[in-house]
Amino acid sequence: MKTPLLRYLILITLLFPMLFGCETDSVDDKDNYNDKVTLTPTELEFYNMIMEYRAGLSLPSIPLSSSLSYVAQQHVADLEENNPTSSSCNLHSWSAGGNWTACCYTSDHAQATCMWDKPRELTDYIGNGYEIAYSHSVAATPEGALNGWKNSEGHHNVIINAGSWTTEWKAIGVGIKGKYAVVWFGHEDDPAGTI
Repeated sequence: MKTPLLRYLILITLLFPMLFGCETDSVDDKDNYNDKVTLTPTELEFYNMIMEYRAGLSLPSIPLSSSLSYVAQQHVADLEENNPTSSSCNLHSWSAGGNWTACCYTSDHAQATCMWDKPRELTDYIGNGYEIAYSHSVAATPEGALNGWKNSEGHHNVIINAGSWTTEWKAIGVGIKGKYAVVWFGHEDDPAGTI
């Protein structure tokens, strides 16, 4: 039988967070993602290389987004560790191995919203995210990824705001891990700011 003092201590323990506004969410809650975003030297080189390429074409620099970089880093980690790709699921796919909704992105773009929604799902970014992805059999590099995208009209158009991608990018995020490199673009400013 519990004593009145023990019942009182249990009640206070349960009510304390509600009464005093203490956070009880887990560390993996999306509200805390911004504290985890840092770029590796290779990722910073990657971002700078893309901005230098755009500048050479008289295009403006795109602010480096904390939110979109977080999404990019989560995605390259998922690609490297869980390999959600298959004969029908391409590099924009996400596994069931993380704190996100899994999806198989097919070449017919039928599941495009599963990619577009990832920034809102994982961060406080309010707009869609548009990703270009690259893989290499050994290790992805900034040079290899950018050169690969320069030779692919659709990917190149995203980088240089051409074709159906003529609207201004206001946010960009980068991620490189192992064999994978991705860049995320967004039309809205990032409320979480830049890195």
